[in-house]
Amino acid sequence: MNNKAISKIRFIFLNNSNYLVQVIRKWLNNYFQFSKREFNGLLVLIVLIGMIAVFPTVYRILVPLEGPTVEEQLALLKLELSKEPERVEARSGKHRSYSGLPEKRKSTLFYFDPNSIPSEGWQDLGLSPKQAQAILNYRVKGGVFRLPSDLKKMYTIAPELYQQLEPYIQIVPVEKGADHRDRPAQNFPVKEKVVVALNTADTLELDRIYGIGKVFARRIVAYREKIGGFYKKEQLLEVFGIDSLKYEEIKDQVSVNPALLRMIHINTASAADFNRHPYLSYQQVNAVIAYRKQHGNYSNIADLNKVVILTPELIEKLAPYLIF
Repeated sequence: MNNKAISKIRFIFLNNSNYLVQVIRKWLNNYFQFSKREFNGLLVLIVLIGMIAVFPTVYRILVPLEGPTVEEQLALLKLELSKEPERVEARSGKHRSYSGLPEKRKSTLFYFDPNSIPSEGWQDLGLSPKQAQAILNYRVKGGVFRLPSDLKKMYTIAPELYQQLEPYIQIVPVEKGADHRDRPAQNFPVKEKVVVALNTADTLELDRIYGIGKVFARRIVAYREKIGGFYKKEQLLEVFGIDSLKYEEIKDQVSVNPALLRMIHINTASAADFNRHPYLSYQQVNAVIAYRKQHGNYSNIADLNKVVILTPELIEKLAPYLIF
């Protein structure tokens, strides 16, 4: 605002100020009894309030905002230059994740043989390089996929991913006596076939089984401790790495005594007793205990069907470990 405009405002204000004072004094005298001194003090207060109210607006008009300093302009220029490589990369079609690493490639489904597909193929199917390498290591150590369901036992294959891949699995049968292309030629000592008690054997005894080495022996013992013993041979298929082919190879060399199972008294067991068993999830344990508290003790295995969260298949697997 220029000086001419300011002078005009001052002139208008001075010419009308006396009139405004008289109007305000007349209005106040109609309702209140003010002395001349009290009226002047009130008038000064009103003027001060008005000046405070309009000061921010007048200040913005009279005092223009300063532009950015030279240092600030340089900082903005550096910021723009730092973003330029990202813009060029985006235009070229190269995208990176927030971590700075290349984004995971999009998965593509195609027919494949898990016994021969290379690492790149696994990655095209949706696996990470590390997951693909784990499967290749399994094959190098002698692992063979005989059935599509054998792939489901690999810890790198999530259940959701397996459901997508299953229709595309095409396994080429391996001729009897022929080594797989990924299996290195090795001469293992011939083991004499024996029959070993699964629920009492240690790792040394299990290692005597034809087709079982030290690694599988340790896995079998560790899983046996988790579930409380084996009540049937087929439970060996739940051990990581034992597929249908391996099971057929060793099933006649093991025996099972269900009397040696570690039992759970369902009507007195605590949550900790249930949580140790791998067949039950945390939510299922809470449901079993909550039903027991609300409806009393379980009388037989059929009562577990009343717990909605338990499936008939799960109840059948769990039944040999329960005491009523």
